[in-house]
Amino acid sequence: MTDIIDGDAIAAATRDELSGAVETLADAGHRPTLATVLMSPDPASETYIAMKQDDCEELGIGTRDIRLDTDASAEALFETIDELNEDDSVDGLLVQSPVPDRVDYREVVERLDPRKDVDGFHPENIGRLVAGYPRYKPCTPHGIQRMLAATGIDTAGAHAVVIGRSRIVGKPMANLLFGRGPGGNATTTVCHSHTDDLAAKTRQADILVAAAGVPELVDGSMIQEGAVVVDVGINRVQREGESELVGDVEFESAREVAGAITPVPGGVGPMTRAMLLYNTTKAASRQSGIDADLPALDV
Repeated sequence: MTDIIDGDAIAAATRDELSGAVETLADAGHRPTLATVLMSPDPASETYIAMKQDDCEELGIGTRDIRLDTDASAEALFETIDELNEDDSVDGLLVQSPVPDRVDYREVVERLDPRKDVDGFHPENIGRLVAGYPRYKPCTPHGIQRMLAATGIDTAGAHAVVIGRSRIVGKPMANLLFGRGPGGNATTTVCHSHTDDLAAKTRQADILVAAAGVPELVDGSMIQEGAVVVDVGINRVQREGESELVGDVEFESAREVAGAITPVPGGVGPMTRAMLLYNTTKAASRQSGIDADLPALDV
C-alpha cells in the first residue's frame, strides 16, 4: 500500500521543534523578525505572503510587510532593500516574486544582505551550498530533505532523479541529494526540457522529485515500482469549467505504483514554509549572537 507523505503533519512537528528557540530569543530581548517586500499585485503572491505571516504569528516570529507601488522604480526597490539590510531588528528578508518586467530579479537577489537571505537564493549562499557548507538551504529543497528524513527514507546509495533545473528547486535539490552527509549521498540525475526519453530516466529513480512546473507531466507508467515520489508542482488547471489544483505528477496513477508519494496540496508546500521559519530563526540567532539552542534540522 502506498504511503501518503503528510507534509502538513511534518511541518507542524517542525514548528513545534522550533518554538523553544524562538522563545529563547524573545526572552533574551531579540524577537526573530521576517520582512517581506511585495511589488506586484499578484494574487498567488498575496496568498503566499499571508500564509507566511500566519505561520510567523503562530510561532511568535515578528513580521514586516512592505508594499511598493507597481509603478515604483527599480531604484526605489533597491533603496527599500538597503534600508532593511541595515535594520538590526530585521533578521530575514525576502522580495516576493514576481517583480515587474523592468526589474531584473537577479539584481534584486544580489542586493540582499546574504546574512538575511533566508530564501537562500543569493549567489554567495548558493555558492556555499555547492561548496558543501551552506548558510541557509533554499526552503523547498530543504523542506523535501527534512520530509524524507522524517519519513525514514534513506537517500544514501539511492538513485534520485530530479525533473527541473530551476535555481529555486531543481539545482539546489540536486546538490543536497548528492552532497555528503545525512540527507545526501544519492546518485543524482537531473532531467529538463532537453532530456531525451524522460520516462526511461524516471523509471530508474528510487527517489523522484518532480519540479518542472508542468501539470501532471509524470504518470504511473513513468515510475519504478516502490519509488518515493515527491511532487513539487502547484498548477491551476481548468476541468469541466472548474479550476483545480494539480501537481506535476498525475496522482491517481502514480499512487498505484509508488511506495510513497506527496499529495498536492498538503505535501511539499507546508514544508517550504516551515523551513523559512527555521532559516529566519537561525538568522536571528546568528545576528543577535544569542545561542537559541536550535533544533538539528540541517540534515
